[in-house]
Amino acid sequence: PASMYSEIQRERPEVRNFMSHPDYIDGNPDLIKPKKLLNPVKASKSHQELHRELLMNHKRGLGVESKPELQRVLEHRRRNQLLRQKKEEEEAKKLQSPFEQELLKRQQRLDQLERGQEKHEEHAPEFIKVKENLRRTSTLTGEEKV
Repeated sequence: PASMYSEIQRERPEVRNFMSHPDYIDGNPDLIKPKKLLNPVKASKSHQELHRELLMNHKRGLGVESKPELQRVLEHRRRNQLLRQKKEEEEAKKLQSPFEQELLKRQQRLDQLERGQEKHEEHAPEFIKVKENLRRTSTLTGEEKV
């Protein structure tokens, strides 16, 4: 069977004989020689820089980043959003008048005092809490009568 295949190969005419030879091989100066088209992706600078960076990382033994591209993009967006919010808050503070700033400081102090009282009340004995509740209900019922 192997010999039959070799005989067929010998008898079969070569494809090169049927194809015409291109004219530009003859060296005719009047003909325009075809040029290979450039791949626009490979010709772009960003692609070349990326390829160069990947080669350098490969030579150094560094792997490609472990995070997927989507995750990196989402983290970048979150970071940018937080930065924008901080900038907006700073701009809002700058636009506030001194009077508004003073009001905010007083409000913060009052909130801190209320929190301190709540913490103090939490640690107070139960009979004091009951006594305060009785005072509140007695003042409410007294006001309701009037």
